[in-house]
Amino acid sequence: MTWFPRAGIVTLVVVAAVNGAYVVQDWSLAATNIAPDGFPRSAALVNGQFPGPLLTATKGDSITVNVHNNLADPSMRRSTSIHWHGIFQPRNAHNDGPSFVTQCPIAPNNSYPYTLALGEQAGTFWYHSHLSTQYVDGLRGPLVIYDPYDPQKSLYDVDDASTVITLADWYHSTALDLTNAWFKGAQEPVPDSGLINGAGRYSGGPTTVQRARINVQRGKRYRFRLISMSAEGFFNFSIASHSMTVIEADGIAHKPYTVDIIPVLPGQRYSVVVTANQTVDNYWISATHTVRGATTQSVNPNFNGTDTFAVLHYDGASSEEPTAPQPTSLPSGAVVFEEFNLKPLVNPGPPGGSGPPDQVFNFTFAAATPNGDVWTINNSSYKSPSIPTLLNILANGARNDSDFGPNENTFVLKPNANIEVAFIGGPFHAFHLHGHTFDVIQSASGGPPNFVDPPRRDVLASGGPTRTVRIRFRTDNPGPWSVHCHIDWHLEAGLAAIFAEDPAGIASGPQSVQPNAAWEQLCNIYNKLDPSLQ
Repeated sequence: MTWFPRAGIVTLVVVAAVNGAYVVQDWSLAATNIAPDGFPRSAALVNGQFPGPLLTATKGDSITVNVHNNLADPSMRRSTSIHWHGIFQPRNAHNDGPSFVTQCPIAPNNSYPYTLALGEQAGTFWYHSHLSTQYVDGLRGPLVIYDPYDPQKSLYDVDDASTVITLADWYHSTALDLTNAWFKGAQEPVPDSGLINGAGRYSGGPTTVQRARINVQRGKRYRFRLISMSAEGFFNFSIASHSMTVIEADGIAHKPYTVDIIPVLPGQRYSVVVTANQTVDNYWISATHTVRGATTQSVNPNFNGTDTFAVLHYDGASSEEPTAPQPTSLPSGAVVFEEFNLKPLVNPGPPGGSGPPDQVFNFTFAAATPNGDVWTINNSSYKSPSIPTLLNILANGARNDSDFGPNENTFVLKPNANIEVAFIGGPFHAFHLHGHTFDVIQSASGGPPNFVDPPRRDVLASGGPTRTVRIRFRTDNPGPWSVHCHIDWHLEAGLAAIFAEDPAGIASGPQSVQPNAAWEQLCNIYNKLDPSLQ
């Protein structure tokens, strides 16, 4: 597995296959100096890019990404793992990516080939480091699976790399420094800026940083794919003088729903159709950034959530920024997105309908310390095991809740069962489930319980103290799947659980997980590392 340093250039190979293509990429992970908001710092990047390179495929393809870990900056984590957010990974849990759940991390100066069998999935996804808080340092990027036979293709004219819009928070200090300070009593980290397509500004910083520009031609309809790669905070996305028609949430097609502003939580994705029907000009794209509900935070005066903008540029307009004032509020009568109004386009309805589920989990979550550096679910804070959950199932025969450590927060799910999970706690959290999408039968945005056609997605907002949110999904994909808050600081602080779905089916049978030889060596290599390299 040892490799020699090489140029950080994407090698892309597409080989025709009977039922799709094999897409192969080579990624070099290394520290690179960048300044996306004008403040220079060393960042952990894929092929020297932030956001990371756009990874694309077509429905039915298979993807292999050869990850070469050349991370060497001691101010950041040097081992790594990559999660492919939203990809179901059937019979492929060993390539899901979360460290100590489905694999040991990839050691520095070593490589690992991630293979993704996409099956029938299509839509908007992303990838990111899933070791500690490492993706804060830059290891995150977009992933799009195109469907040539998209049933809503008639709604838009343009859908390509130019219509992918990433939203991210950015930090001037490294994740390792911020995490260590937090765990020694500092307040929860707050970003310095928000970025749209890798560009932004911070309070008191240089105003010469160019805003990202999204180019359009008047009269055309654009499928903009919005991806929040944030580790902290929510974005409220809007485009001046333009409405947006939502047609996808988290890789699932939904019936068209037209709004003027849409909240995008960490890990969430939306496809919105925007018609370039205004006078040829430049228009502000706004992504107001809030942390715990506020656009400023005293712990970091650099953070100004009202200054996250890009430019919608019509062909023929000047190259300057819009002359109109930056918007501070929505116009009268504007339609605000509410999640409960989303309706899946295909096969709506939760598994089992309104009937009783087979297993119910009530997850009550809370901060266990004044500065929030410990979070719990049902009074237990998740701690990563020394042996990854998947390895424990395959090698040690773990089959029951009691076969996992008390702080692994691991719950065994029956096969072919209808599962209901309730999240009970405060607002400003975003919960993600690996290996599945789920039906949001009770949304944080309001509305009555919906057992007919609720939203279907893989990241949802938590409700307030009096608003429990509930989801349902079916156990048809054996694997150890993490469910966690996608505020990355909260995951590091223990706000997570593991669903060990059908352990016997993971180990043997038609849906069993069969890791490759490279995976089997990951733990042997990682466990020999000096702690400074882990």
